[in-house]
Amino acid sequence: MPALWPACRGRGMATHSVIVATPDGLQRSRLARIVDNAPDFEVIASTSDLMNTYNEVEEHLPNAVLISEVLANLPEFEVMHALFSTLDIRWLVITARGAASARLARPHKPLRSSADLFSIPVDSSADTVIEQLKSLTRTAASRRPAAKKPTYCPPPAPRRTTGTQAPDLPRRSPTASTRGQGSPLILIGASTGGVDALLSVLDSFPADCPPTLIVQHTGSGFGESLASLLDRQCRARVELATGSRPLRPGVVTVGAGVRRHLVIEDCANGTLGLSGETPISGHVPSVDALFQSAVPLAPSIAAALLTGMGRDGAEGLKALRDAGAMTIAQDQATAVVYGMPRAAAELDAAVRIMPLNRIGPALLQHAAGSRQERREVIR
Repeated sequence: MPALWPACRGRGMATHSVIVATPDGLQRSRLARIVDNAPDFEVIASTSDLMNTYNEVEEHLPNAVLISEVLANLPEFEVMHALFSTLDIRWLVITARGAASARLARPHKPLRSSADLFSIPVDSSADTVIEQLKSLTRTAASRRPAAKKPTYCPPPAPRRTTGTQAPDLPRRSPTASTRGQGSPLILIGASTGGVDALLSVLDSFPADCPPTLIVQHTGSGFGESLASLLDRQCRARVELATGSRPLRPGVVTVGAGVRRHLVIEDCANGTLGLSGETPISGHVPSVDALFQSAVPLAPSIAAALLTGMGRDGAEGLKALRDAGAMTIAQDQATAVVYGMPRAAAELDAAVRIMPLNRIGPALLQHAAGSRQERREVIR
């Protein structure tokens, strides 16, 4: 359980709040004492693992986080890093004794660079720790929850956008389920580097976007945190996949951190679900499992395979393309890890290979065209 500090300790209101996160109890105590003894800082929580750290950061919105290199090297840190960037929270990595800088085992390409990587050795003096914290937080804004982005009405595809945004509208509730073949559907798969990539892609999605299903590789238990992070930043509603439910416009469903595959359960009736526990392409949930399950709906699908290690999703993207789907792979220049998209390109699974900032609009444009064609057929 995280240790909490009182908001005011009788020595005046502190300027900057800090969370200390390290599994080493002695380090945690020492760092907390150093920070708490500084006149302009106070420790508001002390944690030993990423899950508790994420929860404390989201609840208390600190100005800075001191986090150990051990935690920063975990694959699940990608979700934490995205939260830091989204909330403009400064973070300082505590490295091994005498280490000059943190050498993270995983690449990080933050889209929002105000929370860049800084580090100090664990045996640094108290003065060094505080001076580094002062440097990091010198321009920090006051902490407050990040607001949901305002809703806008995108121009209908295939017309070009004019750059003019409609007046802000209230966030729309999900509408009735999408049933039967022909209704537009968006599928996305991602792994390493995918959290920031998803934030970029979903940034262009309106509140009434087509039903969207995402598989993101992440650690067990972090699916809910990821869905919460994406929902915080997106106009559409973002939910974690928990069982069978109808596909609904305005809802993005995320399969992540669960030990079952997110799939299209019933193509005729437009139902998603969770199925099977056996790894596919080395993963549970698997991008290939999602893509393959949607092949019967391929003509109405726009699918994208984003940054990530390995090959998960490449075979499924190829199956979707062969069945008539619009398929996109992220290009090498914008991918944190050019593994999954490279495998897709080698299989000729992608109709288009695109930079990250163009993928969201391209998915929506295809979906809008699919919706218009369906209306014309119904008429």
